[in-house]
Amino acid sequence: MAYAVFITGGKQYRVTVGDVFNVDRISGLDQDGETSFDKVLLIEDEGTTTVGVPTIEGATVTAKVIDAAARGVKGVAFKFKKRKGYHKKKGFRASLTRLEIIAIKG
Repeated sequence: MAYAVFITGGKQYRVTVGDVFNVDRISGLDQDGETSFDKVLLIEDEGTTTVGVPTIEGATVTAKVIDAAARGVKGVAFKFKKRKGYHKKKGFRASLTRLEIIAIKG
């Protein structure tokens, strides 16, 4: 089974065709649209590995947008100082884009 490693949002993702996963929010995408990533670092296909220096020329990973405005799980940041009566609670949720990989071209 072929897989690729690409960069988006400052993070690297290892994907195969059919994978469904979340990335940091990509603005300007439509629901059920498509996007492609051209910063492909590595492609492995049936034992043949191609490594880019730093990226592979002409290689793309194409993905279908499942949810353009997904939200991550709620995280909590809690600060506390003992015997001082000091505590702060702050929550956050990451903005995400949910993608499904439909093609890897190298």
